[in-house]
Amino acid sequence: MCGEWWHSFGLGARTTASSVSAARLALATGVKRQTIGSHPNHNAMNDSTLSLKDDGLLDNPIWSSLTTRHAHLAVGADIGQGLARRYPADIGPLSAFQRQTSEAYADLAAIVPEGDVAVLFLEGTPEFPGDWQLLREGALVQMVCPTVPDQPYLAESIVPMRSGDFPEMVALAALTEPGPFREHTATLGGFVGVRVDGRLAAMAGQRLSTGGFTEVSAVCTHPDFRGRGYAPALVAAVARAIHMKGRMPFLTSFESNTGAIRIYQQSGFVLRRTFQLAVLKPPSKRI
Repeated sequence: MCGEWWHSFGLGARTTASSVSAARLALATGVKRQTIGSHPNHNAMNDSTLSLKDDGLLDNPIWSSLTTRHAHLAVGADIGQGLARRYPADIGPLSAFQRQTSEAYADLAAIVPEGDVAVLFLEGTPEFPGDWQLLREGALVQMVCPTVPDQPYLAESIVPMRSGDFPEMVALAALTEPGPFREHTATLGGFVGVRVDGRLAAMAGQRLSTGGFTEVSAVCTHPDFRGRGYAPALVAAVARAIHMKGRMPFLTSFESNTGAIRIYQQSGFVLRRTFQLAVLKPPSKRI
């Protein structure tokens, strides 16, 4: 997720991903729900370069990513009935299935490492077996960027992140909590950052990827360097890089994070739909 996460999981108020929450978000932020390709921008790419036939893949983005462009990373295809998928633990806890069934939850329980969690983006209220534990839930928004954003001026250079930067990136994510970020999350690619006097001040990168879409993720700025415009510049830089590959950027954010959503709107992101987040811990495998 972009711009917010947690380390100590707590239970939030139960909400449902719906058109009602989408309308509430629009009223709070001024973000208008638009069809893909309708956002006005003089830098807009020719819509014919971005195929919309894969739009439905975004309705289950984690599953779609793990069964298409990231299928080589997926855990779970050969476990049980193959009804669940998950990223490797060192990349992150994002998990998915096509439908909430007892069989799918059984397959998911088998692929979550002992002591770890499953992070799900659901259509509605979590319906999990009684031996699972709900650690957190909340309303999410999914936004897409159908047009190429302008690149805001930044005095500092935006530089690519490399494997040698991974420890600093993990430390920055631990401090700022932009979303699940582990030691090899950055291997998903496309990460860039801003350094100030040698310190990693801010970063952003890519995560889910399916069909003609790639997700902007892990947007975060060190508290010492906030208010300098790094987040908008990095969001625009990552979105532009995705567009350059003929793909459409999208992202996921907590509905309540209206400040971050305004930044995304400035880069041309528009509301597509909502989800229900569920952070779940399966029953222990220990006897």
